[in-house]
Amino acid sequence: MDSTALCEVRDCTFAYSGEGTALHGVSLHVRAGELVMLVGPSGCGKTTVTRLINGLAPGHFTGTLTGHACTGSLEAGRAPLESYARVVGSVFQNPKTQYFHARSTDELAFPCENAGMPAPQIRERVRQVAARFGIADLLDRAIVNLSGGQQQRLAVASAAVLEPAVMVLDEPTSNLDTASMARLHGMIAALKADGVAIVIAEHRLAWCADLVDRYCVFDGGELLGTYTAREFEALPATQREAWGLRALDMSADRARIAELARAPRAAHDEGAPVFGTRGLEVGYRKRALFRRGVEFSLRIPDVDVYGGQIVGIMGHNGAGKSTFARTLCGLQVPLAGTVELGGEPASASALSRAAALVMQDVHYQLFAESVRAEVMLETVQDGGELAAAREQCDALLGELDLLDVADRHPMSLSGGQKQRLAIAVALMGKKRFVVLDEPTSGLDRAHMMQVGALLRKLAGLGVAVLVITHDDELAAHWCDRILALD
Repeated sequence: MDSTALCEVRDCTFAYSGEGTALHGVSLHVRAGELVMLVGPSGCGKTTVTRLINGLAPGHFTGTLTGHACTGSLEAGRAPLESYARVVGSVFQNPKTQYFHARSTDELAFPCENAGMPAPQIRERVRQVAARFGIADLLDRAIVNLSGGQQQRLAVASAAVLEPAVMVLDEPTSNLDTASMARLHGMIAALKADGVAIVIAEHRLAWCADLVDRYCVFDGGELLGTYTAREFEALPATQREAWGLRALDMSADRARIAELARAPRAAHDEGAPVFGTRGLEVGYRKRALFRRGVEFSLRIPDVDVYGGQIVGIMGHNGAGKSTFARTLCGLQVPLAGTVELGGEPASASALSRAAALVMQDVHYQLFAESVRAEVMLETVQDGGELAAAREQCDALLGELDLLDVADRHPMSLSGGQKQRLAIAVALMGKKRFVVLDEPTSGLDRAHMMQVGALLRKLAGLGVAVLVITHDDELAAHWCDRILALD
């Protein structure tokens, strides 16, 4: 092992149990105070490398490992998984998957309690971490009431509370707005200044480009090359795009978004709108016994959405975008105002029949035992012709690069594959309008553009498409209008 490296993966090949080989002979290292970014298309092996570094593979994600993956004095496959707790802090793509408590302060204290710290020391450590990472305002709050960005910041602080030598983050910005990414940048900069070795597997590159020391480019489970930050930035943009990587500079995309937000209506709008809002106020009421009033509310500007349009809905984490989406699809009753279909006020049941919703957390809407069965679920229940439905299903899966996993269980897919599967289900449903909540979360550039092209194809069939997104590249390249809810 490199004597200066805090973690090293040396000639590692790994195959998950019952699946193909995820890594082929990969070698890399990370020193104290370095930030190494793992980049490449979805399913290329980035997440598997992070699991070797934090011991989750093969300790939790079982499989066959050859080679050596060492973090400090711990070697994957040999050291017990619990021994990694003080050495490596891990932050996952969905912070909800790593919380153990209902309240934020308890969550920060939990690693210290597991480590056997006395209560006074735990309280002081929680105070120090909250001050260090600027999250004192998040203490003593219910985690479920925090925005996505706040939850991610809490997850980073919780992972750092035992002062690990190594931090591993897997797609930490996939659901974050620009302001939340800036706050996360500050937290990562603080860790780097403390001498922590940082490994980030990421698609969105611009938010911390100034902090990265080296980029490791993966594809098909192989490490194509390692580049210093200067070497990577000097590569032609076309080369990075060929690897499926996102942009390093977002200024042009953000200028385009500002232009779209000023345009009241796309030039091709004709005829009656598919749906519209009138005096709409969305939100939810207090649910505690003997309490009345509104817990959260958001007034939506009156808007008409026409067939053939892709309308982007943008705003900060917690602005109410997902609540707006649920209301449009009839899943939540508005606090005031109406949603219209074809110019007439529509009931919740009418909206649910007319709309398809692709949720931000797709785990809530995957039910079948295979990818193909998931896409065909509604069609088969409606008595459609099975052979024709399967042909259409397979064509759609082929367009989304999912045909080779058609017989796998949906829960065995990667995060990006699950997102594409949920989109395939919505496209198969032939609804009047489709609402997608962060459809490109966790997707590489190639698949983001692929999703955008499919949305354009859907809009071309006369369907109204509403996209709730923090993805500046998706919004700039594919949306006709932007409705900003800030």
